[in-house]
Amino acid sequence: MQKINALLSLILVLVISSCEGPAGPPGPPGFDGVDGLDGLDGVNILGQVYDITGDFTPGNDYSLFSEFAVDAPSVEVFETDVVLVYILWDQLDDPDGGAPIDLWRLLPQTRLLDQGILQYNYDHTFLDVSIFMEADFDLGTLPPADTDNQTFRIAILPADGVSQAGIDVADMQAVLDYMNVQAADIPVVSPK
Repeated sequence: MQKINALLSLILVLVISSCEGPAGPPGPPGFDGVDGLDGLDGVNILGQVYDITGDFTPGNDYSLFSEFAVDAPSVEVFETDVVLVYILWDQLDDPDGGAPIDLWRLLPQTRLLDQGILQYNYDHTFLDVSIFMEADFDLGTLPPADTDNQTFRIAILPADGVSQAGIDVADMQAVLDYMNVQAADIPVVSPK
């Protein structure tokens, strides 16, 4: 009796596993590769770039503050995302007579001054970024050129995309190209 049950069970398994129906409809087409990023089809780069300009004063403890929910509300920042901050270090004359050429540097940046060592630095959470000055001397002795009207560019990038693409994050233009952002389209917000 057990042999008959085993034989019937085997026949039933063979019949069920050999059934085949009509092919289903084709799925939607995938994304084309992006130049230089082939193999990353379908990567959804959710990022944001924006500028802030402000003054470092004793009243704000020589720091500028930006809250992502307010200044970059279209992007949800995750704990694993990369937050980069660049300082507008200088503006060079265009040899062709056009608009000045911006020279950006990735923070932190250190300057050796007569008073001592000055550093522009930042820290961040997935909620906000704080840009601040640190020095081994009284920051109140700095001239306005070092504290007033300082412009910073904040870039929020998904960590997965940055690591897969192998971007040189020290090169701000490479970051903008990766995010497909034109400098003229970068919004300017007021720091808190």
